[in-house]
Amino acid sequence: MPGLDAHIRPYLNGRDLTGHGRGVMAIDLFGLTEDEVRQRFPAVFQHLLLHVKPERDQNSRDAYRKAWWLFGEPRRDLRPALRGLTRYIAAVETAKHRAFVFQAANILPDNKLICVATDNAFHLGVLSSGLHVQWATAAGGRLGFGNDPVYVKTKCFDPFPFPSATSVQIAEIAALAEEIDALRKLRLAAHPHLTLTILYNVLSAIRSGQPLSNADKDVLHAGQVELLRHLHDRLDAAVAAAYGWPADLSAAAIVERVVALNHARAAEEADGQVRWLRPDYQAPAEMQRRVSQASLDVDAAAILPPWPKLPGAQFVALRAMLGRAGPSNPADLARHFENAPGRKISGMLRTLTDLGQARDAGAGRYAA
Repeated sequence: MPGLDAHIRPYLNGRDLTGHGRGVMAIDLFGLTEDEVRQRFPAVFQHLLLHVKPERDQNSRDAYRKAWWLFGEPRRDLRPALRGLTRYIAAVETAKHRAFVFQAANILPDNKLICVATDNAFHLGVLSSGLHVQWATAAGGRLGFGNDPVYVKTKCFDPFPFPSATSVQIAEIAALAEEIDALRKLRLAAHPHLTLTILYNVLSAIRSGQPLSNADKDVLHAGQVELLRHLHDRLDAAVAAAYGWPADLSAAAIVERVVALNHARAAEEADGQVRWLRPDYQAPAEMQRRVSQASLDVDAAAILPPWPKLPGAQFVALRAMLGRAGPSNPADLARHFENAPGRKISGMLRTLTDLGQARDAGAGRYAA
């Protein structure tokens, strides 16, 4: 069926990420209405009627019952944030060793994976540094028989201040992060018995001075773990330098400095200075104002963004505009785009409401 390939996507869980992918695929019809699925992909629609809808009809969550043809419950923040990216950063929520890795943007992540919507290797480098790992271990919780660290996004990532690095420092950190990410993937691909957990078990043993068993020595050579340690040491030093901090800080000192920097950044934001990680996505209006201020002869207010051609991008653009415009009716929202179909927007708003990405504000209006 033409177009179906775009909706059959690889699915990734924690074991896939730390080890070797199982080759599991998922039917992902996000952005399509029930009628569109039935008309474009009748065989898929019948499969879902037989194997998905009966369970969804009994589900206690409205979003699952009403949008029964969709894979799980779409992450309202992640999906639009991944639009336009070729890769994103992922890590297992609960793990003995904290390892962040790049994943291709077409891969659907399990809900137990921590996902960061950026393709910037500088961000991967900072998150992969010992400095961030020490902070996350202290700020997060622990779980399970092994008392493994849990990466709690609201405690570990949201309040974490990234360094104000120079262009040279950014390039160095990004290059090291790319090399670490590539090395691990190459070693695991070449040796099926290796996993990220096994690599970092041996790396941890080397750092602590523990004697290595014969099996550990095999991992050391097959996984090039000494090279991995060398790269991580260089990365830790580069990230510490970007903060202007010593490279040999204790865990307690790292937490103290991160908290102090967080407070300083909060004060900056209170004065209107926000250090966005992805300003083009997080603050598009602000970026547009900067462009407009540099072109005094252009009436920026008269320039409307074009209505996207792809259905998925249309939902993303509509949801973002709804968040900026406040409670609005379909006609008002259509006027924010060039050549937007008002009638189609009305149906899209109902779909967004069913998915929990918008709400009915009454009087024919919708709100984010």
